[in-house]
Amino acid sequence: MLNQIPKIKHLDTGHFFLIAGPCAIEGEDIAFEIARKVKALCTELEIPYIFKGSYRKANRSRLDSFTGIGDEKALKILRKIGSELDLPVTTDIHTVEEAAMAAAYVDVLQIPAFLCRQTDLLVAAAKTGKVVNIKKGQFLSAEAMQFALNKVQESGNDQVMLTERGTTFGYQDLVVDFRGIPVMQEMGAPVILDCTHSLQQPNQSSGVTGGKPAMISTIAKAGIAVGVDGLFIETHPNPAAAKSDGANMLPLDQLGDLLKSLIKIRNSVK
Repeated sequence: MLNQIPKIKHLDTGHFFLIAGPCAIEGEDIAFEIARKVKALCTELEIPYIFKGSYRKANRSRLDSFTGIGDEKALKILRKIGSELDLPVTTDIHTVEEAAMAAAYVDVLQIPAFLCRQTDLLVAAAKTGKVVNIKKGQFLSAEAMQFALNKVQESGNDQVMLTERGTTFGYQDLVVDFRGIPVMQEMGAPVILDCTHSLQQPNQSSGVTGGKPAMISTIAKAGIAVGVDGLFIETHPNPAAAKSDGANMLPLDQLGDLLKSLIKIRNSVK
């Protein structure tokens, strides 16, 4: 299925694939900086790479939270990155109307975890003909993702990926059940582990989601050991200054060493 994604490279290496980028598109310069640096790492290490950036952040705790720089402006930046850097790009969508709009700019459509049961949204994404990445809801079992997968496939699109991103644990934490990775792989779709959102600490009294970024490498290494197909990592040169989800992102200068260690684990468990 991955070979259906335009411009993706290094599929014959046997490595995991990587979806990585900032949480949100904050501007052209910072987006290109991140894309270039991650592409260089993935070229060196021969890792298939998809650039990720949200053109709009619809799920915010507070009304005054950053939501984006404007839909068209952000989508044009995504398309420009894909064209100029020869990379596949992905973004998340939130409504039926956004599916066709975003599909004109990106190669993969991402369904946010909170929306993974929204039938109309899944059907609209499927009908674009794009690869669809469905994030598992924090409230769902791995087994229940079969129904989300079926909705896309029964709408005429078998290009589907599933992403594990943790399960609600109490009110302010998430836990990753690694048993869910092989369970979802048995459904016939590539399975991705979201190493950053799995470490969120939601429902903080400040109205700003917290996180445990120091544990990103732990989650990633465990996922690779289990045999996950791909990793999702949000990264930023200065997470503390990021306009969205800074508490969860991996500092960009730490990504290279992490990827090298993950390749060693991948090679040891093949």
